[in-house]
Amino acid sequence: MILCAGLGTRLRPITDEVPKPLVWFGNKPLLFHIVDRLVPVGVERVVLNTHHLAERFERRLLRELPVAVTLVHEPKILGTAGGVAAARDTLGPGDVLVWNGDILATFSVTALEGAHARAKAKGAIATLAVAFVDPTEVRVGEGTVGLGEDGSVVRLRGETFGREVRGADFAGVQILGEAARARLPAEGCLVGDVYLPALRAGERVAASAVVSSFCDLGTPKAYFEESMHWLAEFGAWRGEDVRVDPEVSLESCILADGVTVRGRGEVREVVACPGATFEAPLEQAIVLGSGEIVRI
Repeated sequence: MILCAGLGTRLRPITDEVPKPLVWFGNKPLLFHIVDRLVPVGVERVVLNTHHLAERFERRLLRELPVAVTLVHEPKILGTAGGVAAARDTLGPGDVLVWNGDILATFSVTALEGAHARAKAKGAIATLAVAFVDPTEVRVGEGTVGLGEDGSVVRLRGETFGREVRGADFAGVQILGEAARARLPAEGCLVGDVYLPALRAGERVAASAVVSSFCDLGTPKAYFEESMHWLAEFGAWRGEDVRVDPEVSLESCILADGVTVRGRGEVREVVACPGATFEAPLEQAIVLGSGEIVRI
């Protein structure tokens, strides 16, 4: 299940026009990058919960994603735990991989599955995908979670539940066991309303440091910076039906499908969303589909 119902308030005004998981990142929407990590390990079906600008999902995903998609609409946002609970019948029985739709993470899904199987055999109700704060050096007390000797979560949201041997960051991806799914509230948060109560009661939540990198495109500045990092690796990107006037020069730009650049001069370090039209010169900016310019 990919969680897609959030409002994306920190990413406004970009998310005033498009749901956060459908924000254009690099050469395609963020959600498509997530699915790209699932298809190679045999995932054939995903469930998405929707709320904000839900019709955008229905128009695009059912025909373009390389997996079968089932949409579960939430007229009222239910939270990360409530969203999975509301999709119970659609998901069916068993363990479920849950991925936050605003997180792009690089890791082995197969490795996470293996870690969860071992942790579940020892009583864990869930396994979180995490990245070490520093892969080369042990850091204790840093990051969003603390890990114990056996890989259990012993620190979460400022509360401690055992001796920590290494700090890590939760990457927004987890496998929920059947025991955890059985106690999901109708509304609420996986961390605050499921994991923390379980840890306080002496139960085990596991973690696996399978994540090599991840990013949260949470604010316009973070979105812009991650887009520039993508460009550094993959080069400039021009989507389909892009039109650029002959006296415009481009440097370090992402021009999504249907973008038009008019005028004359240099356009440098610009991310233009699908359908945007804007004038050169311009630098260090995000151009929304409506033409609104967000300067960084």
